[in-house]
Amino acid sequence: MTEANDLPADDTAPAAEPGPETAPGSEPSPREAELQAELTAANEKLLRAMAETENVRRRLEQAAEDRGKYAVSAFAKDMLPVADNLRRALDNIPADAKESDPLAAKLVEGVELTERALLSALERHGIKKVDSLGQVLNPHLHQAMMEVEDPSHASGTIIVEMQAGYTLHGRLLREAMVGVAKGGPKPGQGDSGVDTQA
Repeated sequence: MTEANDLPADDTAPAAEPGPETAPGSEPSPREAELQAELTAANEKLLRAMAETENVRRRLEQAAEDRGKYAVSAFAKDMLPVADNLRRALDNIPADAKESDPLAAKLVEGVELTERALLSALERHGIKKVDSLGQVLNPHLHQAMMEVEDPSHASGTIIVEMQAGYTLHGRLLREAMVGVAKGGPKPGQGDSGVDTQA
């Protein structure tokens, strides 16, 4: 009688059937393909959401920076008439009065110092005077109030500044009110006024 201990080991026991995911080189099952498609779609949505979040963050940073840069615009507009009046005061003092009257000379010096201090303070906050005289009229910076017959200047050249213009960090704060020449050569025309292109 053979005992159970003497039986040979059974190497032919059936192995567990491999699942579809373990079969190398086989086509994915429909469920796997569906899950892979869902994963790809979820990744794309995530990337789009991350990009949109980054765009929103940048827009908010830009808006905050702009608020900081342009917050002084209302105050600056209120200060510009002060600068205008200081300049008018200096322009209306006769030159001979400065030379003949020591008191007038001291007054002019004080007003000039005040004007320089004000313009310097404005410039520290990004407020700059627009260059006008001798420039060609730029409708983004200048408002033409009149035309002056002057053939010695090219048409459209600013020859009179009635009120200075200012920008705040490159953005127009107030247009310059100017007078432009008319009757001269057109801007960009050579001295001869002859078009050299055939």
